[in-house]
Amino acid sequence: MLPKNKSLLIISAPSGTGKTTVVRKLIRDNPSMVASVSYTTRSKRDNEIDGDDYRFVSIPVFEAMAAEHAFFEYAEVFGNFYGTPKKEVEDSIKEGKTVILEIDWQGANQVRKAEPNCLTLFLIPPSKTELKKRLDKRGTDSVGEINLRFKEAINDIQHSINYDATFVNNDLALTCDEIVNFVEQYSCNKKPISEHELSIINSFKI
Repeated sequence: MLPKNKSLLIISAPSGTGKTTVVRKLIRDNPSMVASVSYTTRSKRDNEIDGDDYRFVSIPVFEAMAAEHAFFEYAEVFGNFYGTPKKEVEDSIKEGKTVILEIDWQGANQVRKAEPNCLTLFLIPPSKTELKKRLDKRGTDSVGEINLRFKEAINDIQHSINYDATFVNNDLALTCDEIVNFVEQYSCNKKPISEHELSIINSFKI
């Protein structure tokens, strides 16, 4: 079980790394944890449920919410907007929950400014080859979108050094165990980047 004083946990990763699967397992195995459901202007995929995976809204609705400062953070990713609802996060924290924000590095930077004591984790794939394989296997994007996501991953992964800890997501159960152990033991020190993790990060440099 995660201690209740870890109230705000950010998990970022490039598309195809498996962060959503990791977050779902963390929540399933740790009742004190909840995931913030983001708002987005992108189209709903066939396997997604509105209000569970995301809250799908139009661009005018999203812009109105942003103007009313309803978001903890928001960013444009691949031509679509994503935002974290402020009130829902605050309400969950008041209930003693650990709230997971599954957001990209842009959103993480915004949250850090508002909540500098939040805990930030970054997931990386085992290799470039494995990431490309996972993106292809998802079957939710066109060839052009896959290539765009893969190209963006090269940039995304370089931001991992700014996070409190980096984890290689090669085995779901192991990754979740490592995350829980890190959070439970965390005081104020970043997790050192291992040689293996650094070699993966460097392999994505242009």
